[in-house]
Amino acid sequence: MKKVLALAILFGALTLNAQDKKEEPKEGWKKSGNISFLFNQSAFNNWLAGGTNNISGTLGLNYDFNYVKGDWTWDNKIIASYGITKLKGEDMQKTDDRFEFNSLAGKKASENWYYSAFFNFKTQMSSTDVNGVQQSHFFSPAYFQFGPGMLWKKNDNLKVNIAPATSKLIVVHDEFTAQDTPQAIESFNAAGGYFGVEANETLRYELGAAVSAYYKFTLMENVSVENILNLYSNYLEDPQNVDLDYTVNVVMKINKYLSANLALQAIYDDNAFKGFQTREVFGLGVNYGF
Repeated sequence: MKKVLALAILFGALTLNAQDKKEEPKEGWKKSGNISFLFNQSAFNNWLAGGTNNISGTLGLNYDFNYVKGDWTWDNKIIASYGITKLKGEDMQKTDDRFEFNSLAGKKASENWYYSAFFNFKTQMSSTDVNGVQQSHFFSPAYFQFGPGMLWKKNDNLKVNIAPATSKLIVVHDEFTAQDTPQAIESFNAAGGYFGVEANETLRYELGAAVSAYYKFTLMENVSVENILNLYSNYLEDPQNVDLDYTVNVVMKINKYLSANLALQAIYDDNAFKGFQTREVFGLGVNYGF
């Protein structure tokens, strides 16, 4: 809990210094989104240094729809991405699979502070196989988080929400926890459990503290940086093991439709994996804003 609050205060201090100009939001809906396709390809012919022909692509969606009315604010965000790669002579493999929905409502308390309530849902869109055995699929696992809190919001691009009484649900399919199935045997051997859900169960409930922070800024002309940070500490079990999910999206615009995109993500969740999970995606992007 102390680590969660310390990180929240640090992020808040950094963002307070980042922007001094007060911005008054316009009332009503504000919607914006971007669909992108990242493409990477390598080809070799009589290349003595070695190499394998490959092609990969990632399709992504980032959509915001926010509402302001009087003392009320309601921010919503959808993030989805799916990527595949094909090496010559090998089967196609999945490189990215993510769907996440965030909703955050607040009523102004004073200046930039709001009484808040949030909801978060995330899962994957297709199945994942390891050693020929299915390990996960849509809605298994599925994560739900919700709870009351306090929101500090400078504007749509700079906000921190602290929720000290957050409920978290992890939902899985029984085929992955029934001990007599190949899926359960493989997943329990790998992680000592299935995303924290016990054998023969399909649901895990946690109660803890959650902190979410969002900061998007323009680094230089045509270069934007988006930071998304989520922290969670479970009061009921090992509260010192803080779950972390941090994403940085850098977009370097070439023109209206082309850009070089870089995405970095780090996840720590000891119920899923005993260590850090990291991913990095970089490539030429074809973008469509709406």
